[in-house]
Amino acid sequence: MAAAVFNQASGIVQPHGCLNKSSNHQELGSVSFRFSQKVLNFEASQSMRGTRASDVRNSSAARVSGQAPVLDPVIIPSKSDSTEPKKKSSEAALILIRHGESLWNEKNLFTGCVDVPLTNKGIEEAIHAGQRISNIPVDMIFTSALIRAQMTAMLAMTQHRCKKVPIILHDESEQASLWSEIFSEDTKEQSISVITAWQLNERMYGELQGLNKQETAERYGKEQVHEWRRSYDIPPPNGESLEMCAERAVAYFRDKIEPQLLAGKNVMIAAHGNSLRSIIMYLDKLTSQEVISLELSTGVPMLYIFKEGKFIRRGSPSAPTDVGVYAYTKNLAKYRQKLDEMFQ
Repeated sequence: MAAAVFNQASGIVQPHGCLNKSSNHQELGSVSFRFSQKVLNFEASQSMRGTRASDVRNSSAARVSGQAPVLDPVIIPSKSDSTEPKKKSSEAALILIRHGESLWNEKNLFTGCVDVPLTNKGIEEAIHAGQRISNIPVDMIFTSALIRAQMTAMLAMTQHRCKKVPIILHDESEQASLWSEIFSEDTKEQSISVITAWQLNERMYGELQGLNKQETAERYGKEQVHEWRRSYDIPPPNGESLEMCAERAVAYFRDKIEPQLLAGKNVMIAAHGNSLRSIIMYLDKLTSQEVISLELSTGVPMLYIFKEGKFIRRGSPSAPTDVGVYAYTKNLAKYRQKLDEMFQ
């Protein structure tokens, strides 16, 4: 299935950047045990009394773990299928990109969760964003469920020097997974998983969605509209406040994205002004008063380094060769050097 091929968002994909081959198969098994006939007979008798076989295995293994030499039981290590995050990696890159200009941005309309595509300018912004991050490793991509964020991620990756193809995972049904399965190992290795999540959507603007911002200010007053747009905990009529948006966006980041970074995966997130402001509030430990003044331009990438359990903001790469970005970390410098060698 496609979910197995690219691994679910809740699982951990083996870190490889855009250079090394990745493992696309689920790994099964953890530890196998071989018991003597006597132990097996004891296990069977206990099983008849309601004792779990796994309890017998564990107790038997524990009794002999400190003895040497031990011939029976024999512990045979095998690969693990655990989807729990691995221990902290030394470093991982996190790229945040607000989507390019949408058709409703252009018309000055409240967009919220209405699914609107990019303008030509927005397409150009997404491509330019991709050029700016073209030397930064990307192992997997998270976007919102809205097309403008997905277009931004896809267009940005067309500019990446690794030349891998971003592919949206469709696991909404068993049939969707089956129909989107890839049967070429080489193709799988040249692909990057794209996970879509409604939790990363723009905040829902309620009854303001589709209204012209200027006309709304004239109707309700500039102060009231400013309060709806820029306060932390006051929602527009039947909509979400920034606080409500942050609850879902940050929870998703912590549950699904941060474990990937802990496992050493380099992650790109293409999302929206308010969902990204919420995540940045978490990353930079901003107060509710500080976050309301935070402005994010469309199509401008922001880079963080996740190192030793901490997020360090590196700002926005102004170009693929931005010295400031690569001066901080040996990993990014080595990655760029490998790309240079590959495409000389």
